[in-house]
Amino acid sequence: MRLRSAQPAIQLTPRQLQLLQMIASFQQNRCYSPTLSEMASELNISRSTVFEHLTELRRKELLSGYQNKARSLKVSSQGQELLSGLSGQSSPTNATEVKGIPLAGSVAAGIPVEAVENIESLSLASAFGSGDDIFALEVSGDSMIDEDIRQGDYVICRRSRVANDGQLVVAIVDDENATLKRFYKEKNRARLQPANDDYQPIYSDNCRIEAVVIGLIRKF
Repeated sequence: MRLRSAQPAIQLTPRQLQLLQMIASFQQNRCYSPTLSEMASELNISRSTVFEHLTELRRKELLSGYQNKARSLKVSSQGQELLSGLSGQSSPTNATEVKGIPLAGSVAAGIPVEAVENIESLSLASAFGSGDDIFALEVSGDSMIDEDIRQGDYVICRRSRVANDGQLVVAIVDDENATLKRFYKEKNRARLQPANDDYQPIYSDNCRIEAVVIGLIRKF
């Protein structure tokens, strides 16, 4: 009886591994993948070299996504398994439960009420959920300042490819530029509306919704 030979391990060069790890980290911390320019700048190599490595990673089925579409790269399930095996553990959010902040009750912002201490626990997971579709982004810029969304704030997002008129979204414009705006669907295009008179609305017929915003966190 002939025995099946073990599946050969995927061989990666150090640079290919570095690139795969960067894409995975980028996706985990944001809702989209890096562009060729961002990858080249981060790794201090040329765009053509990045493209060659990406082609090899695709061939090895570690990456998926559209060949010539920016910010569409995704680490495949096989790539995630490889990275997980190299780290020797699952992601920190799965390996250990993040301890929440004690929730001691409520406080009135209007008429004073009786102070009653009721110790519970408040965490991001309990407030917003803990699925793979929930993530946070740090706000950069002041285009939404009139809605009291400031630079340095953190928006809590839920991955979604669709949004209703007026929802606050994270969108990719022209397959490259990510932005936080109010989304409005017009006849043949999308309008991404800022909340600051110093900025003009963005009109685009090439707008991809990546997430809707469901919360905001700020440190004083």
